[in-house]
Amino acid sequence: MESAKRVLVYLSKESSLLQRAKFVQGITGYFASGNPDRAVVNCGLDHNRFIISDQPFTGSRKTELQRPSFCPIKNLTADQTASLPEETTGRGVDVGVAILLQSVNKRILLTRRSKELHIFPNVWVPPGGHMEDGEELLDAGLRELQEETGINLCGANLPWSILGLWESAFPPLLSRGLPTRHHIVTYLLVTSNETHQELQEKLQPDEQEVSACVWLDPEISERIVASKEGEEDSGRKSPEVQTSITITEVRGRSLTQKDLALSTLFNTAPIDGEDAERVSTGTKYALELWLRTLRREEVT
Repeated sequence: MESAKRVLVYLSKESSLLQRAKFVQGITGYFASGNPDRAVVNCGLDHNRFIISDQPFTGSRKTELQRPSFCPIKNLTADQTASLPEETTGRGVDVGVAILLQSVNKRILLTRRSKELHIFPNVWVPPGGHMEDGEELLDAGLRELQEETGINLCGANLPWSILGLWESAFPPLLSRGLPTRHHIVTYLLVTSNETHQELQEKLQPDEQEVSACVWLDPEISERIVASKEGEEDSGRKSPEVQTSITITEVRGRSLTQKDLALSTLFNTAPIDGEDAERVSTGTKYALELWLRTLRREEVT
């Protein structure tokens, strides 16, 4: 019964019949031309299926789809694929929704996932999670935003758009184990009419999900985006005008302001061992797309 409640990815290419995406199938590579890790696709929901196609369809939106060059699904060998348990390979590809909440004064909210979570613990990401049966993309994202942070924007009728899609697997590198999860994350940009200080007053994070929150400005976001995976000291070469950032830590029902070394947000995914506190690779992609929208707004 659990699998019936999950929203899964379905694919169509060159007007072919819809096919449920296979767990071991590289979605980005399937649609890519030229750059194997990037594609422009059309996506949308239809009868609880998240459809990705190279052709527009009713209700679809055109957007970018990207994956990291080290994507475990992309780099699986035949032997590794054969060794995956049937329970994993039969899962299909799940759909996630993440909200980039932009304040009126151009700040973006990120949350640090709890250390107790099994997937991407202690990693900085936008609020988000899985879609539930019958939900629309925005509804799912706003529900997750409220559940994780306490900020309720449901029914607020705020401007929103799809920033892009990210192909994600966990663990994030094959050197840290064979993949057990495969997602397409839909990043949504929701623009609030309140400042980040006003939104901060509404924070009531769920400690089981979130251990801290932070508001990023475009300048810090630029430096985070510049911290490329696999490049030593990446992102740390800029002049140290600012060396720390204020975060809000969650301690039960209490919220505490604390300074975090800015260099922590420039950490990249370790090749093996435990994960590091860092901004996830997919989040860097989403921040890059957000910064691109800001630059377009400045031009117009």
